[in-house]
Amino acid sequence: MSETPLLQARGLTKFYGQRAGCMDVSFDLFEGEVLAVVGESGSGKSTLLGCLATELEPSSGEVFYRMRDGAMRELFSLSEPERRFLLRTDWGFIRQDASQGLRMSVSAGGNVGERLMAVGARHYGRIRTTAADWLSRVEIEADRIDDTPRTFSGGMRQRLQIARNLVTHPRLVFMDEPTSGLDVSVQAKLLDLIRSLVSELGLAVIIVTHDLAVARLLSHRIMVMRSGRVVETGLTDQVLDDPSEPYTQLLVSSVLAA
Repeated sequence: MSETPLLQARGLTKFYGQRAGCMDVSFDLFEGEVLAVVGESGSGKSTLLGCLATELEPSSGEVFYRMRDGAMRELFSLSEPERRFLLRTDWGFIRQDASQGLRMSVSAGGNVGERLMAVGARHYGRIRTTAADWLSRVEIEADRIDDTPRTFSGGMRQRLQIARNLVTHPRLVFMDEPTSGLDVSVQAKLLDLIRSLVSELGLAVIIVTHDLAVARLLSHRIMVMRSGRVVETGLTDQVLDDPSEPYTQLLVSSVLAA
């Protein structure tokens, strides 16, 4: 594992008019590390994720990424084709609404196969075999390979989205509230699946969640945001068991009281 960070954010700031979405956020993320970004609605965590994934252009600040050749590149200095290639191959993005991360009119196998084709796979038989293997890994029955996501339940769509994103063995995965809106039993199975795959593949992950239980289960480090700013950061168990900032204490106590 490299001692050089995989991702670096420096002074990341995003304004919407006069309102700050995120303010002066800096951190390093290393290979194999899971960072949870938590906070209440409107805290800036989704804005931060959008900037890191280059979906939003920051008002100021920089994001550096270590490419596969070892070079650190500033993401907003990359060409649009270079950024698109990263998104299709080296990165994954698992969205809260799976329909935004899937081709809903394309078969389950086709959704997974498209990512393989983006990295140069052309042999139909091998693409289909790999897609079937990944559907099995995310617990989707083999006979559903030709069905479209429109026929899937919410939990199955999220599992398919995971397969689509991980099939190319990305080094960095962004997750935006991946279990929100699902039944509790479905959430539990999905979290177990995510945790096992993240560990098995050695992924670096940035996960945005309002659910501290999700953060505790999945992440090594946690970053607490309020009004666009990071108010506390540290090892997940340490921050959640002994929060030093009043806002974090309030978040933790509200969960315990629920």
